[in-house]
This record gives sequence, C-alpha cells and structure tokens, in this order.
Amino acid sequence: MDFLLLRSFDNYINASITLARLDEEGITCYLKDEYTVTIDPLLSNAIGGIKLMALAGDFEHAKELLDSYDKDYRNAIHCPECDSHDVEQVSKPGAKNWKATLLSWFFSSHAEERVYHCYECGFEFNNLPEEPMTAAQA
Repeated sequence: MDFLLLRSFDNYINASITLARLDEEGITCYLKDEYTVTIDPLLSNAIGGIKLMALAGDFEHAKELLDSYDKDYRNAIHCPECDSHDVEQVSKPGAKNWKATLLSWFFSSHAEERVYHCYECGFEFNNLPEEPMTAAQA
C-alpha cells in the first residue's frame, strides 16, 4: 500500500483532530512521526513535523475534504477590527519568544506565544471574538 503526504503539522492536537475527521469520512490515513514531535517538539522542523499520510487511492478525496475544512474555518473566524476573514494564528514575533526558545533548548520544553493576525489591517489579538448570543441560545 502506498501512502502519500497530505499535510504536515507542528503539534499533535491539530494533527489528531484532522486525522479523526478524515477517519470519520472513511479515508485511510495515519500520522507519521507523531511520537517524535510530541516527545521533543524542537525536532519538529528538523524532521518535517507530524505528517498526515493518506492512502494513494484516497488522496484526492482527502485533499478536497481538507480544503473544505479550511474554507469553513476561515469563514468562521473574523478580525474584531475590520471584520475580515483573512485571519490566521501565527507565532508572535518579539524578544519574549526568543527568550522562550532559548529557555526551551536548555530545559527541553516548548513555549511559544501565538496570536491571531489579520492580514487585511494588521491587527493582532489573543482570543477569537465571541459570537453574540441569539435569542434561541439565551
């Protein structure tokens, strides 16, 4: 059986959620290098992250599903400043992350500050804005 690289992840949580979603759709796939990256996150870049591998016969269908999941995610989040959907969670630049990186090398831990960044207006925020409650939810 031939497996092809579908996507690479830098953390186990996103990788296993995506794996479970594809598994529910009947896609044959597995996570390669998940244990290595989970045990030592600093090796993630060196080995290419946690790789989501899909059976060659399921590859195109799995790719379409991932594209649809990405589209749904992008439509669900928005910038609280300009209401754009062009928002992504990124590593926060700055001295604090450099210090955290150096400390993580010494103590074999991984600490990184991440923020949501709007590519339309440049606004950065820590938490996604809460959706207003509808009358049915109240």
